[in-house]
Amino acid sequence: MEITTGVHQFKLPIPAATLAEAGKMVGETNVYLVRGENGWLLLDAGWDDPRNLRILEKELDAININFRDISQIVITHFHYDHFGLAAKLKKLSGAALVLHKKEHAFIESMGEKAEQTLRESRSWLLRNGTPEKELPDISFATELGRPDLLFSGGERISTGLFNFEVLWTPGHSPGHICLYEREKKLLFSGDHMLGEITPEVGTSPLQYDNPLADYLSCLKNLRELEVELVLPAHGSAFAHFRRRTDELIEHHQNRKDNILEILKNGTMNAYEIAARMRWIPQAGGIGWDKLDALNRRLALLETWAHLRLLQEEGKVRTFTRNGCSYYSS
Repeated sequence: MEITTGVHQFKLPIPAATLAEAGKMVGETNVYLVRGENGWLLLDAGWDDPRNLRILEKELDAININFRDISQIVITHFHYDHFGLAAKLKKLSGAALVLHKKEHAFIESMGEKAEQTLRESRSWLLRNGTPEKELPDISFATELGRPDLLFSGGERISTGLFNFEVLWTPGHSPGHICLYEREKKLLFSGDHMLGEITPEVGTSPLQYDNPLADYLSCLKNLRELEVELVLPAHGSAFAHFRRRTDELIEHHQNRKDNILEILKNGTMNAYEIAARMRWIPQAGGIGWDKLDALNRRLALLETWAHLRLLQEEGKVRTFTRNGCSYYSS
């Protein structure tokens, strides 16, 4: 649909989300097509799935354009539900492919080095308390396609009708970006800010030292912008920009307080701490025993991100015992 003048939103399914009840909370990726004078800008590409290519082709046909009318493909971040189709869409359209330089490093980790990344990820999960039976045994090996331009943050993109500022917003991933249209007061927030759920923070522990510190800092900086409509990568568009910013900051403070309360019971690893918390608050709070292995991994990663910030703040200390990382207050 044309969600605002000159901006069309397509909802592309995430096949893996159907595997878990909790995953249905993010069952689709919002991909945006922005009108330009010399070609359209596509923001994100969706999961690499034949059905999504058919959906895109049908939706483009409905507004009387085709893939060759797309001149730019901008990727908000290097997660599979955002970049998966990028290589194929680049070939179909001939469009320039652009993402942040810090996300570019993930091309090898998710492409030709996917098996090595899987081994390193399994090792990290073991060090943080994950039982062997819950370790992942598959990886999403893919080819992104060579980017034509790498952002650093602060660049401007003009379509002739829209003038975007590229905002580097690390946290959800090291090179996550948002696009801000100052005159129209539009913010394309990717996964940095979502209306119905809290974005995952901590998904890149092998490449990222303190993601939650960066995420909260970016939220506070973004709060100063004039925004009338937020267009996120999942869920519905929303107008309560500053209120949502405050809600997200409060959520993470509550998580930190919860972890400190749990650590009053003694030394634990990150998995043990995560298992004592409740997850997916938008579903009323789900206990550890109700989470599948994928969502347990995501919960563990987010717990680690909070522990890392608490360590930086001097409220938590960490040490290694028998090859496993432990935390105490």
